[in-house]
Amino acid sequence: VQLQAFGGGLVQAGGSLRLSCAASGRTFSSYDMGWFRQAPGKKREFVAAISRSGGRTYYADSAKGRFTISRDNAKNTGYLQMNSLDAEDTAVYYCAAHPTSTEYTARAQYEYDYWGQGTQVTVSS
Repeated sequence: VQLQAFGGGLVQAGGSLRLSCAASGRTFSSYDMGWFRQAPGKKREFVAAISRSGGRTYYADSAKGRFTISRDNAKNTGYLQMNSLDAEDTAVYYCAAHPTSTEYTARAQYEYDYWGQGTQVTVSS
């Protein structure tokens, strides 16, 4: 599967953005999907994951209550709605896909086989 993340940009602190991850090449519903981010000078970290049906989600503590992961399998697209953004959310955001036959939600980077190219999110304070 090929992934393309988009929707990043420059936003003021307290604002919102919705990232999208468009999938092509294979049946999107055969993968659980995750979002990761990498801030300047830091390691890439987990943000959120969603199961293949969308019925299960998991969030990093930094994302809980502010971010919402979702997916539309009919459109082969995943989303990350980000609210109440602050400067610490500034990073390149990546979507990733993990092939699975269950409702498992992968959270570790090594579990994901396919990655999008990343989209930059910059939050100005």
